[in-house]
Amino acid sequence: MKLLRARFLYLAAAAAALPLVTGAATAQTYPSRPITIVVPYPAGGPTDLVARIVAESARGPLGQAIVIENVAGGSGNIGVGKVARAAPDGYVLSVGNTGSHVLNGALYSLPFDLIKDFEPIAQLTTNPQIIVTKKSVPAGTLKELIAWLKQNQDKVSVGTAGPAAVVSAVNFQNITSTRFQLVPYRGSAPATQDLIGGQIDLMFDQLSNALPQVKAGTIKSYAVAADRRSRAAPEIPTVDEAGLPGFYGSLWHGLWAPKGTPRDVIAKINAAVSKALADPNVVRRLDDAGQEVVPVEQQSPAALAAFQKAEAEKWWPIVKAANLKGE
Repeated sequence: MKLLRARFLYLAAAAAALPLVTGAATAQTYPSRPITIVVPYPAGGPTDLVARIVAESARGPLGQAIVIENVAGGSGNIGVGKVARAAPDGYVLSVGNTGSHVLNGALYSLPFDLIKDFEPIAQLTTNPQIIVTKKSVPAGTLKELIAWLKQNQDKVSVGTAGPAAVVSAVNFQNITSTRFQLVPYRGSAPATQDLIGGQIDLMFDQLSNALPQVKAGTIKSYAVAADRRSRAAPEIPTVDEAGLPGFYGSLWHGLWAPKGTPRDVIAKINAAVSKALADPNVVRRLDDAGQEVVPVEQQSPAALAAFQKAEAEKWWPIVKAANLKGE
């Protein structure tokens, strides 16, 4: 009986240790097959572009192919939901932005939690918003623009392409005590064309989208919604410099894994991504696309977790107070 009891205890202990051994082995051998990064938007957009540039460079340090899978629909929710349901083994990752991984949590009733159901890996890039108007607006500075808006309450039309633009427009009204009409667009390109044509008066657009038209002189710029000037447009002042301190807004990008992915696996992916973001060629390609690589200290999993949480705490109350709903 003693021999049988001893053997039973040995087998029980071995079984209990098996998940730990398996987890350790998984982390040590990871990755042993191709990795998929799910982009929750169609190919060709800014999020897709960031994912492809970073993946192309990160596959070297990881020693495996990285496949980009575009799973569009539901304002990003379908693709993000697919990763939330994936096995937490590091082979299916989610790349996303301010809209897909922050704002959608307040705009939609989701079957997953954007904070609790994902493991942050790294923040990648940031693309600040810029305040632009049609050429005929008489204001020459941001302060003059705010004064002009107050003189034309409810007469001004503002084009909005996507949830980030809507939330920024609402936040701007709250801060400046102005009122204007929001005109929704399916994308930035048609909204910009209407701004150039004078059909709408103002936009809160991504710098990468608006900068070519600003440089061409077809629209007017007032400030970038960031705490530092953009390398792509150093001549444009920040909102702090222009008289609207703290009015920050950007389309930033990050990388996540499903909840429960081993920490060692997260660390390996983060190291590969950080190496990619330090590559001068990657930095140049992202700069050319209007995407600035975030500083090294913002690239850690902990930094992304803190930043995402802070963004949710900032934007969710604004969305809910304005009773904004996803379409």
